[in-house]
Amino acid sequence: MQSRVPGAAGYEQKAEELARRYEGMTFEAVHKEFLPWLPPAPGRVLDIGAGSGRDAAALATRGHQVVAVEPTPELRRIGQRLHPDTAIRWIDDALPSLTGLQGPFDFTLLSAVWMHLDEQERVEAMQRLADLVAPGGCVALSLRHGPVPTGRRMFAVSAAETVALAERFGLSAVHRGQGSDRLSREDVSWSTLVFRAEPPTRAGVSR
Repeated sequence: MQSRVPGAAGYEQKAEELARRYEGMTFEAVHKEFLPWLPPAPGRVLDIGAGSGRDAAALATRGHQVVAVEPTPELRRIGQRLHPDTAIRWIDDALPSLTGLQGPFDFTLLSAVWMHLDEQERVEAMQRLADLVAPGGCVALSLRHGPVPTGRRMFAVSAAETVALAERFGLSAVHRGQGSDRLSREDVSWSTLVFRAEPPTRAGVSR
């Protein structure tokens, strides 16, 4: 069955296998570079491409109210079953539109999502992320580099391009990292990026 969301192609058939893989690693281990940028609890957090719900559950445990966005029904059902926390609200939506959401969010997480969007979708998605983030809030994303797995839809997207696009919409890069693959695939590497929406300066206040 073809996914109705192009970027989610290939995930529905392997949902159970992928969920086991996701749940086999902790949020803290996978996203240790993002930990310093989490808001103090309680905050309003958006997890886009929530998968099995591992990250949403970890964020809820830290005291945040989490909106978990997952367009693949098979993964969403697994996440709801594994992590029935009342602090997590699951929704069926996807970038670039995210039509069912209202901001602002103090922190937005996109784990292995961005490279599924084509060039025009990335422009629209970044503008939508900028609209949803609270002043002073952060958008954190991990970006995969390497060959495209069979049946998946991915694009070659550089960290530099992503930083430049974020700056177009008022999001400043506050963290840039590069690392190897946690599954030890030699031909796969990852970029980690954190952007912050700078609070507006007060008119008439000298510095």
